[in-house]
Formats: sequence, structure tokens, C-alpha cells
Amino acid sequence: MTDTDLRQLTPTLAHRRDLHTSRGDFAAIWTEPDEPCGTVLAVPGYTGSKEDFAPILNPLTAAGWAVVAVDQRGQYESAGSDDSAAYSTDELGLDVAAMAATICDGPVHLLGHSFGGLTTRSAVIADPARFSSLTLMSTGPRHLEGSRKGVVEAAFALLGKLPMDQIYDLGQQLAGQDPAFFAPAEPLKSFYKDRFVRTAAISLLGMGQAMLSEPDRVEQLRRTDVRTLVIYGESDNAWSPALQQTMANRLGAEVAIISGAAHSPAIENPSATFEALNNFWRA
Repeated sequence: MTDTDLRQLTPTLAHRRDLHTSRGDFAAIWTEPDEPCGTVLAVPGYTGSKEDFAPILNPLTAAGWAVVAVDQRGQYESAGSDDSAAYSTDELGLDVAAMAATICDGPVHLLGHSFGGLTTRSAVIADPARFSSLTLMSTGPRHLEGSRKGVVEAAFALLGKLPMDQIYDLGQQLAGQDPAFFAPAEPLKSFYKDRFVRTAAISLLGMGQAMLSEPDRVEQLRRTDVRTLVIYGESDNAWSPALQQTMANRLGAEVAIISGAAHSPAIENPSATFEALNNFWRA
């Protein structure tokens, strides 16, 4: 089995350790190059985890980047809150700012994937001096629309009412009706289910509500003057490529379009994603 087949389970040089911040403790994986040229904080999306960046960690480390990839509040190996209000993008953005302050004395490069892009955007708007740059990966200017919106809404009826393993199995049955569905083999199959089951149901409810109600904050982000990259797969099926391109134009941001990728460029085309990120941060 190749590293590409392993996806989130791609072997890396990263070390697993908790990140202790003023906002609580967060599960993280860290890379430590011999001579770091900068620090990156990577934040995953809805139902995701720190492992979503695994295929690009080794090349980034070899290029000199110290990368800290995290689980957000309530995700996978990070403890959650029983208060659904704790999962708004503003609250999660404060978590991100606290993480950045913990891992580095100076500004860090911030990378947010999907819903993590909305979270990291909030962090930059609240405290722009904390960040050297922002990369929005597969993220839109506002709330989620289209077919993926229906998937999130369907989960609302089940979360907190059925055990998480049953919800996951039902979701897999529904996803299997899509001809483009990626049916993972072991060990990915077990990892995906374990990650979902260990994620707090209330975090999925709170993040889902935030993702479906997020206002357009592009102008607020533009006014921070934080250098921004918009990167997305050429066939993204969450926020459309056209919408992300328009967002980049409004921001005056740089753009990287990843061929052969949909909503998860770091997983689907890690080499091109690494190259785009490395070039942006080094510039």
C-alpha cells in the first residue's frame, strides 16, 4: 500500500503531544526540523482531525517548516465543551489564537481547511498581529451551500439521539449511494470510524450550526492586511471553485488551484499542495 493510499495514516516525522493553552488543552502533532525557517499552525475542518495534513508533513519538515497540526475543540482527541456556543467560529478562533501564542513567540503561518478556514479567518480578524499569513484551503466566503449543506442538516436529526457508531454506519450507507464515494480499505476504514465515534456529538452540532450560518466576512479579513492564499481543488464539491476564486479576487489574495483534487488537496494531491504552500510561505 502506498502513502497515497494511506491518506491520513501516512507515516510522518511528527510527534504526538498535547498543546496546553490559556483556552484549554488540544491534541496536536508536531514536526521539528533541524533548522526551522518558520512555524505553521494547521487547523482541520468539520469531522476532520490533525491527521488530515499527514501527507504534507514530511515534505514541509524537509523544507524547514515546523508544523503543528491540531484537533479543534471536541474533535477526535481534543476534549470538548458541553456548551454548544463554544463551537462558534469566534470562540474557536480564540482557541486558534491561544494555540498560536503557545507554539511560537512571534507570528505564525496559519492554515485552515474547510470549516477550519472559517475558524482561522475569525482568529486573524480578532488578532491579525499574531499571524504572518493565512491560507484558506477549500473554504468559502460564507456559510456552506449545496449538497453538502443537506448532509450536515441530516446529521442534526441524529446527533445526540443515536450512538455515534450507529450514526457513522448510517452515513456510510448514504454515502455509498454516490458513485464517486471513496470506500476506504483497512486500516483507514477503522481510523475513519474511530475518529468519528470519538468526536463529541455536541461539537458536530455546534460546528455544523456555525458552518451553516457563517456570514460573509471577506471585507473584514481584507482590512487586516494579513497576506492570504486561497487554495482549492479543481473539482471542489463543497464551496465551488468559482466562489473561492471570487473570494480570492475580493481579498486580493494569491490563488493556487490543485489539479486532481476535490475538497481535500493535502490528501488528494499532496505534492502539488506542498509546493503551493512552501512557495507562498517562502515568498
